[in-house]
Amino acid sequence: MGGGGRDDSGAIGIPGRRIDRRRIADYVGVRRCSPSWFTIDQDRINLFAEATLDYQFIHVDPVRAGESAFGSTIAHGFLTLSLLPKLLEPIMLIPENISMGLNYGLDRVRFPHPVPVNSRVRACSTLLEASEDDHNRLRMRSEVLIEIQGVEKPAVVAESIAMWLFEGEA
Repeated sequence: MGGGGRDDSGAIGIPGRRIDRRRIADYVGVRRCSPSWFTIDQDRINLFAEATLDYQFIHVDPVRAGESAFGSTIAHGFLTLSLLPKLLEPIMLIPENISMGLNYGLDRVRFPHPVPVNSRVRACSTLLEASEDDHNRLRMRSEVLIEIQGVEKPAVVAESIAMWLFEGEA
């Protein structure tokens, strides 16, 4: 598979659980969490700082950040948010017979808790609603959280909107 190509079943190569589109509504209100955790290390934080030109000391200077209220460097909020596709991969609900999936956007994004360097994070998702429009596209709105292992407050809370186009509709 890989590279967004098609596998032998004809479905696009997006990891996740394939669901009959008539059964998507069965998942409304069901919370799903990734079974594995992902470490955000200083190298990743530095690479994100390079990519975004955001070199604030709380992200890239361990000595100064260590003297701050955070006690260490912390990941950029947008770095943590940008990991959503990777973190959601194992728990994503994907309708069968799609030709394409689109990130339609985010609503109500918040960063309730900083992510200290070397923290382990994972994503949880709860489908809030799913509806088809007149063009045979399925829009799914989910509450997504990025949790920090051992911390009660999440690092990210947002509503994510995915748009799925069915074969022959793109």
